[in-house]
This record gives sequence, structure tokens and C-alpha cells, in this order.
Amino acid sequence: NRLTTERLLALGAYSQASFARLQAQAQLGDRIALRSPGKLVVYRKPAEFVRVAARVKGSAAEQALSHDDCVALEPALADTEATLAGGIFTPGEAVADCHAFCRELFARLRAHRGFRGHLAEPALGFVRDAQGVVRGVRTAQGEVSADAVVLAAGLHSRQLAAPLGIALPLYPLKGYSLTAPIAAGHRPPEVSVTDFEKKILYARIGDELRIAAMVDLVGDDTALDARRLASLQRSVRATFPHAADYDRATPWAGLRPATPSGAPILGASGVPGLWLNVGHGALGFTFSFATANIVAELVSGHASPLPLEGLTL
Repeated sequence: NRLTTERLLALGAYSQASFARLQAQAQLGDRIALRSPGKLVVYRKPAEFVRVAARVKGSAAEQALSHDDCVALEPALADTEATLAGGIFTPGEAVADCHAFCRELFARLRAHRGFRGHLAEPALGFVRDAQGVVRGVRTAQGEVSADAVVLAAGLHSRQLAAPLGIALPLYPLKGYSLTAPIAAGHRPPEVSVTDFEKKILYARIGDELRIAAMVDLVGDDTALDARRLASLQRSVRATFPHAADYDRATPWAGLRPATPSGAPILGASGVPGLWLNVGHGALGFTFSFATANIVAELVSGHASPLPLEGLTL
């Protein structure tokens, strides 16, 4: 609904500002393939485009573009089979390699005195004292004690929280992606492009084109569905036929930890010592800088920098 959309827009804006501060301090750009080419959402149906264009009319943050304007902005769209009704462009939107970012973040954390990282060490549950306060995490290698614990384990958060009597309203949205190499002679989109009707996102990350798409409600199944991948390949080749080497594309499927409202769940869990940062759906990287800051402030005993209405358990 409109209220949830406004909350998520505010969360996204705060996350963007938080990342800008981190980038100014850490200068991660080249190591995480960071670019700020803007985002273009293209529409195939004239009626849908007219409706959205009317909504953004007069907006300083978004621009409604005709078909020709879209092609002028992103020449790779000239190769698409379909005629586009138009598009909505948001300047300044950034793309980056989130896996590379996590590696860089871990390397910097490891350099801090007193930091301990436990990679590939499954969390099995929580350690509680006689009063029921969470005092640490049980892992396959033993216990890790802590003054406070933040639960941010995606869908696995459900299983970890359940023994504490916490029922997290998370469900899996299965999504697919293709990562195709870009070589000399290819014409990839430089702008981040979202095909609204087909629900496909295209983003150049370094020398690869990342294509993300689809939402399947199939429980906890992460298997690659050949029919879904073939359908995605057909759509991609029709839209950007010369953008990358699709024959060498690497497929992936994963489960997005979503909530019924579409908003993440942040803050107190109801169990002393345990805090929540879960339910980001497909927008984990987008919201992560905001939600991490919010939860860090709360754990430290400070007020949230954003209103938390609609964002708590």
C-alpha cells in the first residue's frame, strides 16, 4: 500500500546516504565495481507508461522519457525487438558487486582489534542465562558469547528464532539470475535497466551483465528449473541480443526472505539480548546500509534515525 511504499522509499534514501558516507570514508569503488549510471524502468504498454508518467510529472528525482529518449539515454535499447512506450529514469542510482562488498567489509573488520570472525561455522541456536537473556550463539565449534546478538540469517532466522517462541513471518520468494560475460564487440546497457512488464532487471557489474528476474512461490526449493531459465534466456536475447555472451551465462536460483508487507523487520525481538534485522526480500543490498545503522543505534541504546512504525515485529 501507499504507506508501506513511502516507508520503503525513506529507508532506501537513508540507505543510499549511509552508503555514500561509507564510500567517502573507505573508498571501496574500484574493488566492488561501483558505478552510478542511474536506473531506467522501461514500459511496453502505453497505458501503463502514461499512468506512471503522470505520477512523476514535476518530480525532481524522476524523469519520464519517450521511446526515443530512452534509446538516446541507453543506446543498447535500440536492439530490442519490441517498441517501448517509454521509461522512467532516476539519475544517480548505483550498482555494485555485493559479494565483493562483503569480502571487502570482512577484510576491514578483520583488521580491527578485538574482532573475531567465524566463517562457515553454522549457528545452531542461542545461549541464554537464568533470566532468559540471550548471551551468545551456539555454533558447531562451540559457544560465542556476546553482550547482544543480532539475528540476520535470512530464511534460516525462522528456525533459529522459533525455540525462543518468536514466530518470524518470513516466507521464501524464489528468484533467478543469469551472469553473462561481456567481451569485445558486445553492447551491454550501461544504465541499470528494469523491464517493468517482464519483471527483469539488467545491471552491468564490471565485465559481466547480471540479469535478475522472476518470483516463484515453491517453498524452500532452490533447484534450477530448466524451463524457467529457458524462458529467461528468450526474454533476455529479445531485449538485449548483443549485450553479452549468453551461451556462457552462469545461472543461479535463491530464496529471498520476504515478509507479507514487503518491509523488513528491525529492532527488538521481544527476547532480551536479541535484535532483529530480517525480511529484506529482494532488496537486501539496497536496504542493508540503512537497516544496519538502525539496528546498531538501537543496540547501543540510542533512538532510531528513522521512524520504525511498520518495520518492527
